[in-house]
Amino acid sequence: MNNKTNNLWGGRFSESTDDFVKVFGASILFDKILAPYDIQGSIAHATMLCEVGIIAIDEKEKIINGLNQILDEINSGNFNWNIELEDVHMNVESRLTDICGDAGKKLHTGRSRNDQVSTDIRLYLRDNVDGLVKDITRLQLSIVNLADEEYSTIMPGFTHLQAAQPVTFGHHLMAYFEMLNRDMQRLIECRKRINTLPLGSAALAGTTYPIDRNRTADLLGFESISSNSIDAVSDRDFVIEFNSLASIIMMHLSRFSEELILWSSAQFNFIELSDSFCTGSSIMPQKKNPDVPELVRGKTGRVYGNLVSILTTMKGQPLAYNKDNQEDKEPLFDTVETLKSCIRVFADMIPNIETKRDNMYNSTKKGYTTATDLADYLVNKGVPFRDAHEIVGKSVSYGIEHQKDLSELSLEELQVFDERIDNGVFDILSLEGSVGSRNHFGATSPQQVKKAIKAARKSLK
Repeated sequence: MNNKTNNLWGGRFSESTDDFVKVFGASILFDKILAPYDIQGSIAHATMLCEVGIIAIDEKEKIINGLNQILDEINSGNFNWNIELEDVHMNVESRLTDICGDAGKKLHTGRSRNDQVSTDIRLYLRDNVDGLVKDITRLQLSIVNLADEEYSTIMPGFTHLQAAQPVTFGHHLMAYFEMLNRDMQRLIECRKRINTLPLGSAALAGTTYPIDRNRTADLLGFESISSNSIDAVSDRDFVIEFNSLASIIMMHLSRFSEELILWSSAQFNFIELSDSFCTGSSIMPQKKNPDVPELVRGKTGRVYGNLVSILTTMKGQPLAYNKDNQEDKEPLFDTVETLKSCIRVFADMIPNIETKRDNMYNSTKKGYTTATDLADYLVNKGVPFRDAHEIVGKSVSYGIEHQKDLSELSLEELQVFDERIDNGVFDILSLEGSVGSRNHFGATSPQQVKKAIKAARKSLK
């Protein structure tokens, strides 16, 4: 008989695995990131096996001591990863057997790599979701702090990237706070579905051993246990859900990035990004490029691609586990690291933004941004809204022809379009009057922005 390549599963095989197939089929180069979670799950599994009488107490102690030794070796960089052992599970188990002999061989009783890897991924993802919630909170706080400084700063609000109405910069910033708030809520909801224990499902049908899955769940902090063993080992929709939520978060960060890029351009000149978040040009010495927001915008496509990758991997698989599922990890790991880094760099970048308030204000004076205020003024004078709309449209046309903003037209000029206009119109045609008049919950007035900031700070505590 030829030498077998893997004594952990090779009993049925009489030929060695092709050398290229060893490399092609191995996942150890990327799934070793799961090692701490694999060991955490194995310690809980060994504890449960002992409590139900499947292994002896001394065997449990040998296993746990051996697993802790392996974790120390991994953390210190002294662990020897072997590609011929394929994955993190078999590398850990092989080393455990080296350390504690036959006791190590008993650890896999009542489980399979199929339910083991699903458990590891859930532990990994649960941990990282908790970290991301904290990261998002830090980003939200940086946004709130900047909004607090700019709660009354007037800037043009845009639709179709055309100046539409005056808004406060603080109000605009708080829009991103709200987006991130929903993102955080979605992550917290996703965590509930991640936090379900698949261990005990074994390969696909469960196990004949008298295991106690509730005890394992309790040891690992899972809120529930999977109720169908076939689903448990083949399910990756929790990975898909996380990737979809990550894509939404990245979409929000990408929109924010796009605005930072526009605002920092010479054409807008609304803000100045800190030098520490920009780079120069190798040929044009005057350039200051907003590389950080551009990279975040670019990495959004990368995260989208990871979502499509895992969706495509899963779409054609029959139940239960298939080797295709090895392809779930790299997109997931990449998404987690990309998302963490983008949120972190945003949280660091926002507090260092310099606002150019005068430029924002002067830009708002262009584009007839108080036209809607004039229409509302006429409606309050008894003019039907559609008639008011037409009147204001004609006054704007007149202003364009004479190169005057509405606030720069005289009372006599305005009364040409409707004689009911009086001196009170200039209170609402000013930018301050425009934003101040929108003084209701959710609107842009400085008073409402202050209230929104106060509520946001309370929610972040």
